[in-house]
Amino acid sequence: MTSRPFMQVDVFTDRPYLGNPVAVVLGAGGLDAKAMQAIARWTNLSETTFVLAPDDPRADYRLRIFTPGAELPFAGHPTIGSAWALLQSGRVRPRDGQLVQQCEAGLVPIAIEPAKGETATWEPTAPAGPALRRLWLRMPQPRLRAIDPSARASLERALGAAAVAEPRVVDVGPVWLIAELASDEAVLSLRPDVDAVARLSRELGLGGVTVFGESLRPDVAAYEVRSFAPAHGIVEDPVCGSGNGCVAAYLRERGVPRAYRARQGRAVGRDGWVDVRYDADGIEIGGAAVVCISGELVS
Repeated sequence: MTSRPFMQVDVFTDRPYLGNPVAVVLGAGGLDAKAMQAIARWTNLSETTFVLAPDDPRADYRLRIFTPGAELPFAGHPTIGSAWALLQSGRVRPRDGQLVQQCEAGLVPIAIEPAKGETATWEPTAPAGPALRRLWLRMPQPRLRAIDPSARASLERALGAAAVAEPRVVDVGPVWLIAELASDEAVLSLRPDVDAVARLSRELGLGGVTVFGESLRPDVAAYEVRSFAPAHGIVEDPVCGSGNGCVAAYLRERGVPRAYRARQGRAVGRDGWVDVRYDADGIEIGGAAVVCISGELVS
């Protein structure tokens, strides 16, 4: 048996036991895909990540990402949570204020926003690591496509709610069907038919469905978001980075250029905050994180 450094990190929050947890196996060398999938099934979190030495000299590390049922080429909250764990453990050192992650979707730059009074080019300090405010990841370039009227009707039946504009499939590695609802209250009151969402996801080749609605309190957050991925064994993802990035791609296509803050997770008791900024060149997702468990995993 081998002991491997392990952390569990809550992402998109600066308070423990909120946001979205990710399990991070910091020394995953020697584990094959079957073993990684078994560990991810055991943790039973929306994602578990495995840190490996990079193949690309431009990258600081390589990451493999697993749900309880499948491997993903990229995901947002596991990217931020894994980078946070690596920085806090002193296992990586930023270059020019950023890290570069290698994953199946390619190279993902992660910009470091230090806490007030810190710099982004520190020497890691044990045991607590550097003081961070948030990390920003640049999303893979999104690809958008329309769905036909029958798929929209199936979506609205599965949700039990009507979309206020044409839904879009957005592919950033994970593939989400994005639908806007009438308001944040409409989003929070959803009680979707998860079996129907799973069937639709398989029919359209989706990871799941992400819905959002404009907030009635824009001073608190611009949008409320929820993400459902039952086809991957995740009835509802508490706070989803890739889902929020796909919402940003959807908004950008509609010509809504701005930075904003989204809120997600209240429906499952995991209140999280996702910062979003985008322009014609790209989409960035930002958030804080907090380490809740630090120890060793025996594999």
